[in-house]
Amino acid sequence: MQRKLIALDLDGTTLNQDAQLSPKTTQTLTELQSAGHIVSIVTGRPNRLSQNFYQQLGLTSPMINFNGALAHIPGQKWADEYQYTVNKDIVFALLQLKDQFKIQMVAAEGKTMFLADQAYPNTFSFFPATLKRDELLTRDSLQQDPTAITVFVERSDQAALRQMILDQFPQVDVNTWGGPASVLEIVHHGIQKAKGLAHLADYYQIDQHDILAFGDESNDLEMLDYAGLGIAMHNAIAPVKAIANDVTPLTNAQDGVANYLIQYFNLA
Repeated sequence: MQRKLIALDLDGTTLNQDAQLSPKTTQTLTELQSAGHIVSIVTGRPNRLSQNFYQQLGLTSPMINFNGALAHIPGQKWADEYQYTVNKDIVFALLQLKDQFKIQMVAAEGKTMFLADQAYPNTFSFFPATLKRDELLTRDSLQQDPTAITVFVERSDQAALRQMILDQFPQVDVNTWGGPASVLEIVHHGIQKAKGLAHLADYYQIDQHDILAFGDESNDLEMLDYAGLGIAMHNAIAPVKAIANDVTPLTNAQDGVANYLIQYFNLA
């Protein structure tokens, strides 16, 4: 079979209901790599919350983080690495607007940077419940432009805050997270997972029709549309299923990705 590029979203897709890689998923992806196919993580997560899965799978391919804003090979220098950033002045503006818009937390992140203005205990553990001294976000501690800014805000103020950011800083995109939390994510204008996937395809000289991409949420739409075979998870939201070429028969909690790949590649 022609070498394929397999692009994997993490949450709600490759990871199970406990946000872990199952043994079956790990075994299947390892087997595909050994057969010469390219397996790459393409996630909205930062490097700090995805590198463990990269290592668990024994990957050597580049990883895409922050929904396409960062492409890199963890632990290595890569000539084709890129990182799109946003102006740190946006962070300072948000800190001054905390009371006006009922902002609960502001975090600024990059490839190796994590800063937050306060701890934010939450159920999905994307942010630490306690902050180390060198993780506290202040005007003095933020010395470089971040790759992404995450803002927890009261849902009643979300739309107004989003519009204000877009009006004042037209060079960024402001996305909302899926799920129950009211979160805005600010990234460089035009950033999406499809950009990272296209970068991988160009690097490996893989035609679009030889790309398989799996996803479940709105931040996967462009990636699935770009791939030759865009595959929505059984548990995906309706717009993702509508744009996909196929849907997995099983959910992420049922090893949906692994079972689909076993059937597609006729693995024993």
